Amino acid sequence: MGDKPIWEQIGSSFVQHYYQLFDTDRTQLGSIYIDASCLTWEGQQFQGKAAIVEKLSSLPFTKIAHSITAQDHQPTPDSCILSMVVGQLKADEDQVLGFQQTFLLKHYSNVWVCTNEVFRLALHNL
Repeated sequence: MGDKPIWEQIGSSFVQHYYQLFDTDRTQLGSIYIDASCLTWEGQQFQGKAAIVEKLSSLPFTKIAHSITAQDHQPTPDSCILSMVVGQLKADEDQVLGFQQTFLLKHYSNVWVCTNEVFRLALHNL
């Protein structure tokens, strides 16, 4: 991992941390957001750490497992990191579904936080 650019190392570490928290205890995700963070989840918009954690904690499943297929990371001109994730998830006993998720990461108060996030299931012909 040391031969990758720093933004890829940070982005990959964030993605691993995010999905580990999401899959084990979504209520702990508050540590990666700030009060100015924004989330768009399947077209619904949420702003602020509390609103985002409430949304993610209230999703209607008890267990979930994410499998990451690909992830891409880019540095932005304002020293942030844009991360795009493609993968599959399995919630409870539902069928496996594809998803895409994008994160904008910012170095804030000596830690990397997610300021913006967009999530969509890869559903077609519904």
